[in-house]
Amino acid sequence: MQVFAAMSPELPLTQVPAYARRIERLGFDGLHIAETTHDSLAVALLAAEHTERLIIRTAVTLAFVRSPMLTAYAAWDVQTFSNGRFELGLGTQIRQNIEDRFGMPWSEPRARMAEYVSALQGIFVAFRTGGSVRHEGEAYRITRLQPYFNPGPNDLAPPRIWLGAVNARMCELAGGVADGVITHSTNSDPDYLREVVRPALRRGAEAAGRPGLPALVASTAVATGSTDPLVEQERERQRRMLAFLLSTPAYAATLKRKGWHNLADDLRVLVKQQRWDDLSTVLADDVLDQLVTAGRYDQLPDLLRAKYNGIADGVVLPPVNDDENEDQPVRTCIRDLQSGARGGVE
Repeated sequence: MQVFAAMSPELPLTQVPAYARRIERLGFDGLHIAETTHDSLAVALLAAEHTERLIIRTAVTLAFVRSPMLTAYAAWDVQTFSNGRFELGLGTQIRQNIEDRFGMPWSEPRARMAEYVSALQGIFVAFRTGGSVRHEGEAYRITRLQPYFNPGPNDLAPPRIWLGAVNARMCELAGGVADGVITHSTNSDPDYLREVVRPALRRGAEAAGRPGLPALVASTAVATGSTDPLVEQERERQRRMLAFLLSTPAYAATLKRKGWHNLADDLRVLVKQQRWDDLSTVLADDVLDQLVTAGRYDQLPDLLRAKYNGIADGVVLPPVNDDENEDQPVRTCIRDLQSGARGGVE
């Protein structure tokens, strides 16, 4: 099982180099970079500059706020700069954020993402060969790439494309076009992955005539640390984060599958009233126990393997805190997970 590290979105850019180097020293397979308060591709370039073997993956870059050509230029640059260690994770975000936070137009996300990936793949071929590009679709028309603006040709493999996928239709798309899938922390429940995500990936792969499934990395909610008090502290942080995330209808599938219909409604009422500090009071302990994997670093490998062996190829651990006394427990945890049976490879 591969093990990836998350990075706090609040981490200042000046601290990214040291954090990335530490993640590499600890033995993680890769670093996941979210897009919340920083440009994910800029952070990826910074992390790549200060590491040598680490996979640098955006998880995820928001597709619909950028043209495919702009994303392709940035992703190609990071891939070249990192000597092939960059992987481009793409996500749709929700309509309210695209329209109201970024001021960009919205359209049906599955069809648009399919077109976005197709456009990117065509652009990457043009970059690699030094040739032209021609993509004409409903959302994007890209037919002009003069040699002066083409960074190719070269033999560099294009960045692998991952999709952040939650619902079945987006998972089907990922099964047909993506190299890998990153689940969301609200929808990484093993039953959901087994009963919804993997079958959808299989349907998509079969429809596209692909021989296997994309890799699947579970970005599950984890509360951990070297001591029980630290685990409890992280558990409360996850309570606050999940309460905010699960107030979004697109992320509430896990609640509905478990029969917690009123919980999703209660969270949305608080959001509409902008009662942000009250959100976490709605998630009771028994609910949190089912949503969060909680345990010390020495307990975590058994807990995660019990949930994800046979389902996922990798897992994402939460950001490592700045206490270097925790380095050895973290390192041992990573090695234990990596040495165990691999997850859902087919």
